[in-house]
Amino acid sequence: MQVKRSPYLALAVVISWLLLLSSHVAQAQDYYQGKTITIIVGVDAGSGYDAYGRLLGRSLSRHVPGAPTVIVQNMPGAASIKAAEYIYSIAPKDGTQFAIIFPNSLVDPLTGDLSKFRYDPTKFDYLGTADVGTRLCYTIGSSKIRTLEDARGAKVVLGSTARSSPASDYALMTNAVAGTKFEVVTGYKGPADIFLAMERGEVEGMCGIDVSTVMALRPEWLGSTKAHFLVQAGLEENPKMTALGIPSLWKFTPPEMRKAVELVVSQQVFQRPYIAPPGTPAGPLATLRKAFVDAHKDPALLDEAQKMNLSISVKGGEEVSALVKQMYASPKALVEQMTRMIRG
Repeated sequence: MQVKRSPYLALAVVISWLLLLSSHVAQAQDYYQGKTITIIVGVDAGSGYDAYGRLLGRSLSRHVPGAPTVIVQNMPGAASIKAAEYIYSIAPKDGTQFAIIFPNSLVDPLTGDLSKFRYDPTKFDYLGTADVGTRLCYTIGSSKIRTLEDARGAKVVLGSTARSSPASDYALMTNAVAGTKFEVVTGYKGPADIFLAMERGEVEGMCGIDVSTVMALRPEWLGSTKAHFLVQAGLEENPKMTALGIPSLWKFTPPEMRKAVELVVSQQVFQRPYIAPPGTPAGPLATLRKAFVDAHKDPALLDEAQKMNLSISVKGGEEVSALVKQMYASPKALVEQMTRMIRG
């Protein structure tokens, strides 16, 4: 016998759901009204990560109930490790502070003694990532090193912010898998300073820079003679970079090293990661995660990002958190191989 569902029961379920939703919105509005949210940028001003952090800062308030004030502060140091340590241990755990950092600072503890780091990447509360991307190695137009094959036959001095930064890791990884002779000089504040160092003749190029950063800071370089793009790195080839004649690192990677390279470049799936302190209350965390995704789907933000040549490919916090935990569950032998690769 078929049981007929009462239309009144269905209506009651819908009304209950709407009341629950409106209650959550009201609570979030009461919580954030009159408050200030601070976005910490874990690198120096003038970088691609700084551009992303400030882009979100101009949009976030529209998507958080209560319309809190949003400010952006730079906290550079040790390739975003300083900002990661701050968010982990010092920042208030109340949903009023979070940070955008280099993804490498989430990978570095995997390559060494976790106890030496003052944070555990698997315990951050992640808001999400603003982009999924491709990284490049390149030399300035005046350099005689114009292809990766050239870099296998002669030493090339590249600029970097610090050891364990993308610029260092990707240069050393390329040395390991492709036999290049990249020599890394550290101490620069960020990509903008490295660009200037190249123009002064201090270094010839840089590795591990995101396509979106090049597009934001030096868009005229792609497809011109002002720079030589030697190789692209990503889990998959970037069709636009391939069309420009930039070969994939997979072309040079021996089969026995492929899994270790995949472990390194998998961080590019969360290329612009935003972290909140561990233990952020469930209510504010849920509000921030939703606001983060909604802001990166906002037509106004997307229009501004397009004008700034910033790529947006948003992923939510739950997905990023799962990817980080999956990385930390990798077999020990694979992690050791990856560590040897990016530490030179």
